[in-house]
Amino acid sequence: MSSSPNKNPVFDPNSDPGKAKQRLSSWSDPFSNGRFDPNEALKHAILKMRRRRPISHSGSTTPPSESKPESDSSNPNLFSASADYTSLLSDELLLKVFDKISDAKQHLANSLVCRRWCVLCGKLVQSIKLMDWECLESGRLSFRFPNLIDINLMPACIKSERNSGILLSNKLIEVHLSSRVLENNGFFIRRADNVLDSKRIDSGVRVLAEGCKNLRRIILMNVSEEGLSYLAKKCELLQEMELHCCDDFALKGINNCKNLQILKLIGSLKGIYDSMVSDIGMTILAQGCRRLVKLELVGCEGSYDGIKAIGQCCQMLEELTICDHRMEGGWLSALSYCGNLKTLRIHSCKNIDENPGPDEHLGSCVMLKELHLRRCQMRDKQGVMALFSVCRTIRKLVIEDCWGLDNNIFAAASVVRAIKSLSLEGCSLLTTEGLESVVLSWKELDRLRVVSCNNIKDSEITTELAMLFSVLKELKWRPDSRSMLSASLMGLKLGEKVNRSANKELLITESINLWRKEEEQSSRRKKNSMVS
Repeated sequence: MSSSPNKNPVFDPNSDPGKAKQRLSSWSDPFSNGRFDPNEALKHAILKMRRRRPISHSGSTTPPSESKPESDSSNPNLFSASADYTSLLSDELLLKVFDKISDAKQHLANSLVCRRWCVLCGKLVQSIKLMDWECLESGRLSFRFPNLIDINLMPACIKSERNSGILLSNKLIEVHLSSRVLENNGFFIRRADNVLDSKRIDSGVRVLAEGCKNLRRIILMNVSEEGLSYLAKKCELLQEMELHCCDDFALKGINNCKNLQILKLIGSLKGIYDSMVSDIGMTILAQGCRRLVKLELVGCEGSYDGIKAIGQCCQMLEELTICDHRMEGGWLSALSYCGNLKTLRIHSCKNIDENPGPDEHLGSCVMLKELHLRRCQMRDKQGVMALFSVCRTIRKLVIEDCWGLDNNIFAAASVVRAIKSLSLEGCSLLTTEGLESVVLSWKELDRLRVVSCNNIKDSEITTELAMLFSVLKELKWRPDSRSMLSASLMGLKLGEKVNRSANKELLITESINLWRKEEEQSSRRKKNSMVS
């Protein structure tokens, strides 16, 4: 008499394992019939995971060996919409899936699905701008985003009115202002009233350093020596730092930042806030951060001594940016101590150097290759001449939106003999004659860019200058909106190593003659129209 199969089988330790193996092989195999069905394969994978990792139902205390077997793949309720199949996946596998999503907004949407997804998506966030300081103090930030490597704390350090309709923004700071801002003695931010206290900022930095020890970059404001010291000890991988509103002695805290390579130090921001970094702070900085590669000084005071200390101690320094400096005269001659300096940038300075001193004391930067001047006052010929004398070894010169750069001032650049690339933009006082007198003396020049220089005219281009254009590897010529040179040279391929250099010179000369003829014809038409 055949007996019906038992609906509630119980595990029997005395049973034959061979039979159990046969029973397991009776599960449906999506590949057994030689055809591949994606739906069957997915069902098969999920069932296999559920057998290996049984999910306990709420309120059930039955051990897995005594629980009911899972239903087969034919059960329609198994794949219902209410089932959470992501719970069958491990955290590592889900992180790999989320990591394939490039859209940061999608990570934010995924974090709202459930608590588990919120924690996993937080591990993928590596850069953040903090707006609420309490989030950092409570430890929620480091718990929510444990793998941060880049954080900007400055917006949270400022006591700003978020509902205000006044927003102050520039490249370095962004803050909401109140209507009482005009009472701050000419500054939008007062350190005593609008910035968090240094002790509170130090405590928040300690919490951050404990929870996010893999930080690579950080932006801070009004932090003291104690906070910087703790940060340097805990975050040994820190490589880039930006400090706002710091005094001289607060810089002692970064002595332990052995791997710090990039530093932006903002002492005073014109019209926004005011603090002081002098020669003392520069000396402390130089002695503590000897592995600096890039240094930017914004609104810093100082003199020859501070720049000299940086050059002597930071022997790996390759790029130096000086913005809106308040330094005393003579600081240019200290640049000669920066033996490995390759790029010098001077931005938004009212003067280059008021009293550079005698030429024999200036020296030069032997390794310097690039000089960038942007939005600077260049009316002082003595300071400009001293600058070009110190930077006489440069290969690239960039001048943008500098006031007072006329023919006499630009002639000081003729002391530089090895220029290969020149870029001029917004130099409205410079004429074609002044440009030509200097450019023709540079025998190695192969790249030229002239944009928005209204006194440089196409009609004043000489044959010598046209010959120079023919041998350039790169030429961008747009001195004004009416310039026709760029349109006429569209078909010419400048700088190609072909045997048609003479033909290119002839084409350029012919194009110049064509411009002149068109200008003459247009002037005649105007005269005829006036006579008629």
